[in-house]
Amino acid sequence: MLVKLHRLDNIGTLIVVTKRAGLLPPKGTLPKAGRALVADSFAAILSSLFGTSTVVSYIESASGVEAGGRTGLTAVSTAVRFLLTLFLTPLILIIPAAATAPTLVIVGVFMFQTVAEIKLDDFAEAMPAVVTILCIPLTFSIAEGLGLGVISLTFLALCTGRAKRLPSFTYVLATLFFFHLFHRLFF
Repeated sequence: MLVKLHRLDNIGTLIVVTKRAGLLPPKGTLPKAGRALVADSFAAILSSLFGTSTVVSYIESASGVEAGGRTGLTAVSTAVRFLLTLFLTPLILIIPAAATAPTLVIVGVFMFQTVAEIKLDDFAEAMPAVVTILCIPLTFSIAEGLGLGVISLTFLALCTGRAKRLPSFTYVLATLFFFHLFHRLFF
C-alpha cells in the first residue's frame, strides 16, 4: 500500500506542476504519465539500494516552473547545483533551517492558485475539494488527503443522487482508502 500511496503523491505533484507550467492538456490527462511514474519508481528503488534518501519528484519542482523552467534542463541545472553544494556543505550549514520557510510559503501560494477553478457554488464538488485541501497538510500526506477527499466525494455523490456520475473506479478507490484509513486508525 505504501508504494501505491507514493504514486498518488507523485501523481499529485505531476498534475500541479504540469498545470502550472501550462503543459496539461484541456481534458486534464497526463500524456506519458506512466513513463514518469515508472522513472520515479526506479529512482526510489535505486536510491534506497544506495542508502540515500528517497529520490522522487517533489512539489518544490513548482518553484522551477515559476522561475520559467519548462524542460528537463531545469532539473539538470538543479542537479549540478546540488553537486556543488557537496563542497559547500559547511557554509550551507551556517544558514538556519528557518531561513527556508519563506521559500516554501511562496511555493505553497503558487500551488494554491489552482483553487480558483473549483466550482464553489456546487457543494457536492466544493466540499471534497475543501476536505482534500485541509487534510493534505493536516495528515502530512498528499495521498491521505486525496484519499479523504475521494471518500467525501463518493459519500456526497451517494447522498445527493449523483452516484451514476462517478466512474466505478472512484468507488473502488474510495473503498480501498476507507479500509486503509480504518486500518491505520484502529490497528
